[in-house]
Amino acid sequence: MRICGVDPGLEATGYGVIDVAGNHLTLVAAGSVRSSAQESLTLRLGSIYEKIIRLLEQHKPDLIVLEELYSHYKHPTTAILMGHARGAVLLAAAHRRLKMKHYSATHIKKAVTGRGHATKDQIQRMIQALLNVSTAGAAYDTTDALAAAIAHAHTLRSSAAAEVVA
Repeated sequence: MRICGVDPGLEATGYGVIDVAGNHLTLVAAGSVRSSAQESLTLRLGSIYEKIIRLLEQHKPDLIVLEELYSHYKHPTTAILMGHARGAVLLAAAHRRLKMKHYSATHIKKAVTGRGHATKDQIQRMIQALLNVSTAGAAYDTTDALAAAIAHAHTLRSSAAAEVVA
């Protein structure tokens, strides 16, 4: 199975594509889609949409995993802007008719590190260990996207193990 994790943001939308074969995870692609603060919101969202569409066409994932939207009462504007970027990703997924999975940030962190309140650095170190790749210099949005994809891979394994036991 090929899973694409996406960490949506207006300035940077991270992505990570992995292949899952049993307990083996293989990195296919990772990076971030950037938009310029000098452009209008409309152009920025259009750019995110177009770049995610190209990513999906190139790597042909079976599904996309997104972190659920979290809003802090002190920063509502941040949540709204992230929601716009998330909407561009959802539209790209709908355009490609891809299945979507959504997990909370704490679920993703716990699935990858064992701690629901792990730091960004802890997530980066676990991504490095799980995929056997260097994350030196990788942006947090990229490793967060890979963490989302890996969290879903772990969820699949847990579901398959539960079916075998039952």
